[in-house]
Amino acid sequence: MGNERTFLIKTYGCQMNAHDTEVIAGILEALGYQATTDINTADVILINTCAIRENAENKVFSEIGNLKHLKKERPDILIGVCGCMSQEESVVNKILKSYQNVDMIFGTHNIHHLPEILEEAYLSKAMVVEVWSKEGDVIENLPKVREGNIKAWVNIMYGCDKFCTYCIVPFTRGKERSRRPEDIIDEVRELAREGYKEITLLGQNVNSYGKDLQDIEYDLGDLLQAISKIAIPRVRFTTSHPWDFTDHMIDVISEGGNIVPHIHLPVQSGNNAVLKIMGRKYTRESYLDLVKRIKDRIPNVALTTDIIVGYPNESEEQFEETLTLYDEVGFEHAYTYLYSQRDGTPAAKMKDNVPLDVKKERLQRLNKKVGHYSQIAMSKYEGQTVTVLCEGSSKKDDQVLAGYTDKNKLVNFKAPKEMIGKLVEVRIDEAKQYSLNGSFVKEVEPEMVIQ
Repeated sequence: MGNERTFLIKTYGCQMNAHDTEVIAGILEALGYQATTDINTADVILINTCAIRENAENKVFSEIGNLKHLKKERPDILIGVCGCMSQEESVVNKILKSYQNVDMIFGTHNIHHLPEILEEAYLSKAMVVEVWSKEGDVIENLPKVREGNIKAWVNIMYGCDKFCTYCIVPFTRGKERSRRPEDIIDEVRELAREGYKEITLLGQNVNSYGKDLQDIEYDLGDLLQAISKIAIPRVRFTTSHPWDFTDHMIDVISEGGNIVPHIHLPVQSGNNAVLKIMGRKYTRESYLDLVKRIKDRIPNVALTTDIIVGYPNESEEQFEETLTLYDEVGFEHAYTYLYSQRDGTPAAKMKDNVPLDVKKERLQRLNKKVGHYSQIAMSKYEGQTVTVLCEGSSKKDDQVLAGYTDKNKLVNFKAPKEMIGKLVEVRIDEAKQYSLNGSFVKEVEPEMVIQ
């Protein structure tokens, strides 16, 4: 079908979307298409969308609008919209009404039907809309095109059953569906054979992994235990929900080996009333108890989090409880957001009654605290030698290499380009607020890292 046609995919949003793009690219290449980075010559342009925040949606509509001139100049090109936004009826209706330059819309549940969607788009003069409202079975053995062979995403499950009131994901990604453990383990083994140094196990809520597997009792702790025996130097997982974080998982991570001592544990708020309105199903006290159990068993753990500021009805006192929780935990980093109302979520029915200037002022105070604790965490590395997975040149200086420690700290250092893709020792000379500068010591053999 490709007949040497070219394709370009623009990806917005989370790691799950990035992984979906790898699958879409794999399907297109299997059909004979070739990837290009030139949007002006691409025969197929796909926009893989994110629905998590209004700003992301606005960027996508702007992008689609910018492609109108290309469609006029080259009417034979195909323009498609996929991803989470495609699962929203209001978005589909808006595209149908205002963006006639779009040829096809497909959702998150039917990527494997892309060959048929493409064929119909070539044959039909009308816009092809194929969005499944219900998720189907997990489809295995779809081709993937990964960038490089250093780090890889590995989906372990799809969807989410938590229904946090601010979140559109359960509506765009469907209910939780776990992949079979043997399929995941086979994929990880193949990645090890191909020389990958790090994998990240992906899911909207990886801690729920295995709950829907009817015939076996198998959870994320079991999966991590199995993968810890595979010769990949580093294994990460994201995203975790505090509600499902078990002692079994803590025990497995505490054993070390290739499961990194970095846990991203979104708290969202430090106030019980706000957490209840958010539908988070845990309290400040239970969260802090979980943190204590994690720190007791994994003393060297690096904890990071997500926080939403300015949720409906959030008072100054409630926000200050988020600040005090941050102090109690001492997170090493946080991703912080202003609350953004999303159509189709339960929170959209609430009045967004925290003024924007108040939200921004609170975010500023929170980010000051984030920077303070990040500086404290980074300063502890000065004079130490750390193992870094070298990923390539620094974004700021092509002569400097960059990579990450097992605790996800960015390290910049000078070394031969041959070190890209390898684990290296770096002595830290300078700690900045969000990164480290160091001097190259030597290459590390992977077997020295795996215990």
